[in-house]
Amino acid sequence: MAGKKKKGRTAKTKDDPGKRSMFLDKVASNAITLQARKVFKRIEKGSKPELKLPVRSLSNVRYDVSRGYFEIGRTRKVRTLSVTTAKTFAQTFKMMALSKELIETRDFATKRDAYYQSKNWGDAAFMDQFESDTVMDDIEAMFSIDGVSREQLKFVPDEHGGAVAGELVVLDPDPESGEVVRIDCTKFGTGAYSIPSTVEHLSFETKADFILCIETGGMFQRLQSHKFWKTWNCILISMAGVPTRATRRFVRKLAEQADIPVYAFVDCDPYGMSNIYRTLKVGSGNAAHINRFFCVPKARFLGVTPMDINDYDLPTHPLKEVDIKRARDALKNDPFFIHHKKWRKAIELMLSMGVRAEQQALAKWGLNYVIEKYLPDKLSKPGSFLP
Repeated sequence: MAGKKKKGRTAKTKDDPGKRSMFLDKVASNAITLQARKVFKRIEKGSKPELKLPVRSLSNVRYDVSRGYFEIGRTRKVRTLSVTTAKTFAQTFKMMALSKELIETRDFATKRDAYYQSKNWGDAAFMDQFESDTVMDDIEAMFSIDGVSREQLKFVPDEHGGAVAGELVVLDPDPESGEVVRIDCTKFGTGAYSIPSTVEHLSFETKADFILCIETGGMFQRLQSHKFWKTWNCILISMAGVPTRATRRFVRKLAEQADIPVYAFVDCDPYGMSNIYRTLKVGSGNAAHINRFFCVPKARFLGVTPMDINDYDLPTHPLKEVDIKRARDALKNDPFFIHHKKWRKAIELMLSMGVRAEQQALAKWGLNYVIEKYLPDKLSKPGSFLP
């Protein structure tokens, strides 16, 4: 690790950000039109209308090591129009029509917005939010085959993204004027740039050497307030637990465009490993149809590791029953942990020790021990990070 030397390559978008956004809108709109035409043609031929959707279950998921993420298999379910499916069909096409309208008007809707919009759809109105969310998930799965994400369909999550600080300029085209706004992530004082709910239109400029994704807001704030990003020429990103879709997509786009490493700094417990880190790196089984958009295959696990507990003599907490179950499930059923021997060894060590440790446990040796000792030690030997 070069550490404090200012090296790295400037990452800049090759395309105009405004034109890129318009192109993505066109791709999504065309996909909706094509799907509608397929159904219309079947009706013209006297055949029953049908929709083909990927089966979203672990039985239809595979871990492709070369691609680096969980991906959906080829199994499809066919939904044919019948008396029992008539309402769902109507809701699906009304939702698709809403999406096309949002694209054309350059607007967006949250899941809750879409639910209330349906109250104007007569008999096709949703009875509750769960029903609306299910149809939206089906639509996303259907169009993911064409490389279109839910955000491109203009349905955005209610959740906010993570926070960003450090050597990065975000290029954000204004949706009305098309003028590109330059957001310098070193200029937020003690604060940070907040990742928006959709990031597909963003592009970047940076000379950073790496991206450090941090589980907890408190640890992120410590590193930010002491300008760790300046000392180590890096970009800090707060995941605030399991990273949101927007945060994962942001990191994925940034890492690919800048061509720099991504390191994850999370708690040493089964949740941090199998939920937070694994979701960042390879995605999740129940979202295999969209993992190719949102996972970060080049991510590596910096720590905290079970080995760190001994190496740094960290305070610990006993593993809870739920921790033990999660760890054993990962070893037995998770394709990612089954494939990587180093991860199996680390999880087995944690189970044998019977304890877990938090990032903040490093404060035993001083509030800034993480900045002065732990992270410098780690970053001096990235080749030892867990895969």
